[in-house]
Amino acid sequence: MDLYMMNCELLATCSALGYLEGDIYHKEPDCLESVKDLIRYLKYEDETRDVRQQLGAAQILQGDLLPILIQHRQDKPLFDAVIRLMVNLTQPALLCFGKVPQDPSFRHHFLQVLSYLQAYKEAFANEKTFGVLSETLYELLQLGWEERQEEDNLLIERILLLVRNILHVPADPDQEKNVDDEASVHDRLLWALHLSGLDDLLLFLASSAAEQQWSLHVLEIISLMFRDQNPEQLAVVGQARSAREQGADVAELEVLRQRETAEKKSRALQRSSRHSRFGGSYVIQGLKSIGDRDVVFHKSLHNFQTYSPDVGKDARYVPRRRQLAQEPTLQRRSALNVRLFLRDFCSEFLENCYNRLMGLVKDHLLREKAQQHDETYYLWALAFFMTFNRASNFRPGLVSETLSVRTFHFIEQNLTNYYEMMLTDRKEAVSWGRRMHLALKAYQELLATVNKMDTHADEAVRESSRIIKNNVFYIMEYRELFLTLFRKFDETRQPRSYLCDLVETTHLFLKMLERFCRNRGNLMVQNKRRRKKKKKRARTQAPASAGNVPHHPEEMEAMWPALAEQLKHCAQNSELLLDSVVPFDAASEVPVEEQRTEAMVRIQDSLLAGQAPEALTLLRSAREVWPEGDIFGSPEFSLEEEIELLRQIFSAPLPRQQEPEEQGGGEEEEGEEEEEEEEELQAVQVLEKEFNFLDYLRRFACSAVVKAYVLLLQNYQKNSAHTNHCVVKMLHRLAHDLKMEALLFQISLFSLFNRLFSDPAAGAYKELVTFARYVLAKFFALTEVNRKAFVELLFWKNTAVVREMTEGYGSLDAESSNRKPPKWNPEEEKQLRELYLAYKDVEGEDVIDAILTHLNTTTRSRKQVINHLVRLGLADSIKDFQRQRKGINLVLWTEEQELELQRLFEEFQGSDDVLGNIMKNITAKRSRARIVEKLLSLGLVADRRELHKKRRRKPVAPSLLDGTDSLKDPDQEDLEEDSEEDEEGPGAEAAQGTEGHIPHSLRQILQEEDFSGPVLWLQNCLIRIADDREEDGCTQAVPLVPLTEENEDAMENPDFQKLLRKLGLRPPASEQESFWRVPAKLKPVQLRRAAASLGQAGPEPQSADHPEQGPSMEKLAPVPGSPVVARKRKIDLESAEREAVKKPQKLQLLDSDGEQEKDESENKDLTDSDPGSPEPLRFHKRRRFLIEDEDD
Repeated sequence: MDLYMMNCELLATCSALGYLEGDIYHKEPDCLESVKDLIRYLKYEDETRDVRQQLGAAQILQGDLLPILIQHRQDKPLFDAVIRLMVNLTQPALLCFGKVPQDPSFRHHFLQVLSYLQAYKEAFANEKTFGVLSETLYELLQLGWEERQEEDNLLIERILLLVRNILHVPADPDQEKNVDDEASVHDRLLWALHLSGLDDLLLFLASSAAEQQWSLHVLEIISLMFRDQNPEQLAVVGQARSAREQGADVAELEVLRQRETAEKKSRALQRSSRHSRFGGSYVIQGLKSIGDRDVVFHKSLHNFQTYSPDVGKDARYVPRRRQLAQEPTLQRRSALNVRLFLRDFCSEFLENCYNRLMGLVKDHLLREKAQQHDETYYLWALAFFMTFNRASNFRPGLVSETLSVRTFHFIEQNLTNYYEMMLTDRKEAVSWGRRMHLALKAYQELLATVNKMDTHADEAVRESSRIIKNNVFYIMEYRELFLTLFRKFDETRQPRSYLCDLVETTHLFLKMLERFCRNRGNLMVQNKRRRKKKKKRARTQAPASAGNVPHHPEEMEAMWPALAEQLKHCAQNSELLLDSVVPFDAASEVPVEEQRTEAMVRIQDSLLAGQAPEALTLLRSAREVWPEGDIFGSPEFSLEEEIELLRQIFSAPLPRQQEPEEQGGGEEEEGEEEEEEEEELQAVQVLEKEFNFLDYLRRFACSAVVKAYVLLLQNYQKNSAHTNHCVVKMLHRLAHDLKMEALLFQISLFSLFNRLFSDPAAGAYKELVTFARYVLAKFFALTEVNRKAFVELLFWKNTAVVREMTEGYGSLDAESSNRKPPKWNPEEEKQLRELYLAYKDVEGEDVIDAILTHLNTTTRSRKQVINHLVRLGLADSIKDFQRQRKGINLVLWTEEQELELQRLFEEFQGSDDVLGNIMKNITAKRSRARIVEKLLSLGLVADRRELHKKRRRKPVAPSLLDGTDSLKDPDQEDLEEDSEEDEEGPGAEAAQGTEGHIPHSLRQILQEEDFSGPVLWLQNCLIRIADDREEDGCTQAVPLVPLTEENEDAMENPDFQKLLRKLGLRPPASEQESFWRVPAKLKPVQLRRAAASLGQAGPEPQSADHPEQGPSMEKLAPVPGSPVVARKRKIDLESAEREAVKKPQKLQLLDSDGEQEKDESENKDLTDSDPGSPEPLRFHKRRRFLIEDEDD
C-alpha cells in the first residue's frame, strides 16, 4: 500500500508526530495528542484492519515510534502512550481477525498485516530498544508495593505484552532461508534481549514472591523464546559429541551414500549401449485403453517400469475436509552463541524458578484465574524443561513440582477434554488436535522422567518412582488412554508427528508396565465395569401399572368407600410407623422434584392396591420431607382432611413410568427394539482385579491400532530409528506374543515389505527386514492350509476373523453372541398356535410359561415367543403378557370371592377355629390379615377377637404355685393371636416377644450370672420410655445406651440378649446402628408390663428361714429396691379396686365360677394384710395386668 493512499486525517495525524533528522528525532508540540488520536483510530477500524495496514505501509513504528521510545524516555506521558500504541500495533494477526480467514479477500488482508508484523519484528532486533525497555522495567520493579501506583503496574504489564507480541511474530519462510547455525531474525531478537539484561529480569519475575501476578506473562514469554529449540540438543550444546551420536551420523551418511549409488546404477542401466533413432511403440497386452483396444506404449522399454496411466493427467482435487493435517513448524538449530545463552537460561530457570512458577501457574489454572487456553503454556513448559533436565544432569528435585500423580491426572483430564472437543467442535478440530499433541508430549515426558528415575543412584528416588508407577498403573483411565487415542486417530486433524509421538509414548508405557509386572508377583489394578440396565421411557398421563387396577373413573369411585373405611379404621386402631417408609433418597441421582412426584405415584399405587395403611403412612412421611407448599397436606390436618386429600390423589392422573418387562433368557429377535422403545442406562461398577499383561495387550489387537502403525511405517525412510523400532516392537508383540500373525496379513503392509526389500539401503533397517520375513513366512505357511488367505489380504481384520482364518471358517458359529435366532418353521408355528389357544383361558397360570414348558424346542426364549405371537396376530401387543408382580393380582376382591368368603364364614361360624378353617378352604389363597380385614369390611364380624381360636380355660392355681408359667387370660391370648395375624406388618415380632413370658430356665441363668444391676437398669429404662410416650405421644424407636461397664457387658451377653428379644426389643438393624432399641410399635402399657415381668425375673437371695425352698412366691416378687415396689404399690391397690367396681364382669374372666368366691376372699385378706409382704403384692400385680389388658 502506497503512502498517497493513506486517509488524509490519518496522514495529518502521523505528520504531527515529528520528524527524524539524522539520528535525532524532533517531536512536534502535538505529539502526545497525535499518539492518542492514532490509538483512537485503531479502536474504530473496520473488519479489514485498514488503519493498521495504512500505518504499517507508512512504517510509522520504524520511523517514528521507535525513535520516540529511545530518545524521549524522560517524557513519561508520551512514553506511556507510545508503549500503549505499540502494544496495539504489534498484537498478533490471529487476534485481529479471530482466525485465519477462508475468504480470499480477507485472507489477503490477513497476510498483509502479517507481513507488517514481520517487519516490526526485524525493527525490534535492536539492543537500544530492548535496553530502554529493560531499564524502564528495572526501575519499576525497584519500587515497593506501597510506592507503586496503578499506572506503574499498567506500564509493567504493557512492556511484558509488547515483548510477548514481538516474540510471537512467526518467521517468514520465503525470506529467511537460513541453514542451521546461522542467525535468524528471531535469534537476533533473542541476542538483543540478552544483551539488554531483560532475561535476568524475567528470571527475577519468575522467582520473586512479590511479583506473582506476572507469572503467566513470564511463562508465555519464555515459551516464545524457546519456540524453535530442541531441549535435548540444547542440553548438550558446547559439549563433545559422544560416540553414539557420531555413530548415528555415520549410519545416516552411509544410508544416503547407498541410495545415491543405487540411483547411479539404475540410470546407467537405462542408457542404451547403441543409439536408436526410433523410440519404438509397444502394445501392453491385458491393459485396456479408453476403447476396447490394448494400450499402446510409445517409449523405450526401460521406461516401462515407471509407466502409470495417471501420467499427464491433472492432479485430483482433494476437498478441504479430507486434506491431511499440516505438520508444525520444523525445529532449527540457532547460532551457537544464542544456544549457549539459552542453555544457561534454562539451567538458572530450573535451579531457581521452575518449581515455584509452575506451582503458581497451576494454581491460577485450577482457580480459573487464567485466560482461555493458557494451560497450553503450562503443558509446553512441563515437557520442555523436564526434557532438558533429563538430557543434562538429571536431578529430580529440580522438577519435583510437576513430578507427581496429580500432574498425571491434570494432563489426562486436559488430553481427554481436547479429544472430546476435537470430535464435537468440527470447525476448530485442527486447533484442538494441536493442543492434544501438546498434552501428549507432556504426558510422554512425564513417563520418560519416571522411567529415568528407576536408574538413579539414590534409593529414595527409585522408591518414589515405584510409588508413582504403582498409582498410575492402578488407575484404569491411564491404561485405557492410549487405546482411545489410537482408535480415534484422524490424519485429517492430527499430523504424522502426533502419531509418531503417540507410538513412542505407547511403546514407553508398555515397556514400563511389562517390567513393573515382571518384577512383582501380582499386580492389583482398578477395573470399571459398565452394567447396562434397560428402562422404559417415561410417558406422561400413563395409567396405573398394575395389571388388574381399574382404569375407568366409575370403577375407581366404586372402590373409594371401602378405602375410606379402611383409612378411618387404621387411623383409629393402629400406630403408623413413619420411619418404616422413606419417600426420599438423598443419595439418589434422581432430582428432588422427580422423587416428590414418585412419592405421589406410590401413594396412588397403594390406594389402587387396597393398601390404605401404607398410603396413609406414605402421605405423612412425605409431609415431613416436603413440608413447603402443603403439597402433602399440613401437619394440622384432621383425619377427614387427610382422607379427602388421599381421595384427590387417588383420582388424579399422575405421570408414570412403565414397569420394565422381565427379561427372558436367550437372544432378542429383530424388530424388538421398535416395539419396546427402551433406553440403556449404564451403571459404572468399580472393582479390583489381578492384572494380566497379555490380556491388556490383546486390547491393542484391533484393526484401528494396526492401521495407525502401518500408516506410520509407510514413512520408514523419514522416521527416526527409534520410531521404527517402536513400530516393529508393537507389531511383533501382536504377531509373536499374542500369536495373531494373521492380523498383519494386509495388502498395504505387504506392499510396504516389497518396497523395503527393493530399497538399496535395506541393510540399515535390519530389524524391520527380519520382521517382514517372519510375517511373510507365516502367511505362506497359512496359504498351504487356507487358500482363501489371498483374498483376506484385501481386508483389515479383527480377532474373530483371525481365528477363523487360522482355525477354520465357521468355528465361531457355535460361540457367536450376535447371531440371529433361528426362524420359526411351519410345524413350530402350528404348535405355538395350538398351545396358545389351549392355555390362554386357564386361570392361575401364565400362558407363556405353559407354552415354554410344552414347546418341543428348548432354544426359544420368553421374548421370542411373545414377539412371534404378536407377529402371528394372536396378541395385540407384548404388553398383554407382562408378568404380574407377586401379590398384585390378589389385592382386590372380586364379587365371586366375596360370596365365597361369606359362605365359608357362615359354614364355620360355630367352629373353634373359624379363621383357620376359612384359610384352608378358600380358593384364592390370601394372608390371615387380608381375610380378617375383608371380614371386618363386609360387616360379618364386629371385632377381630371373634375370629380368634377358642381354647379351654386352664386352672390358675397350679401355675401360680409352681411359677413355671406366666399368667394368661383370654385377653392375653387375643393379643397373641393379633400379633400372629399381622404377619406382614412391621413390629410383629416385637409384639409377640413382649406378650410372651420369661421362661424358668432363662430366669435361673439370670440368677446364676447375677444380672441384678443390668436388669434393674433395663427396668428403669422401660418405665422411663413408657412415661415419655404417654406424655409426648412420641412413637420413635429409642436406643438403650449402657453407660456403665457392667451394663455394657450384660448387653453383649447372649443370655441377656435372649431376655431382650423376649421383651420385644430390637437388635441393631445395620452397621450404622450400635445399640439395641425399643421399637416404636411398643405402647406404654406393653412397656410397663415388660418392666413388671423384669421385676419377677430379677434374682433375689433366698430367705434364711427356708434355705431349701424351690421356686416359691418370693422369687416372683419384684427386685428389692425396685421402683415398682415403691411407685406402683399404692397405684395397684387403687386401680384394682376402681376397675373391680367399674368392670366386674371382666374380672370374672380370670377364674372359674367355683374359684370366684375364693378370689374375693383373698382380695379381702389382701387389703387387711401388711402392704410390705410379697405374697399379696403378687396377686395385686396379677390383677393389674388383667385390668391393663382390658384397657388395651
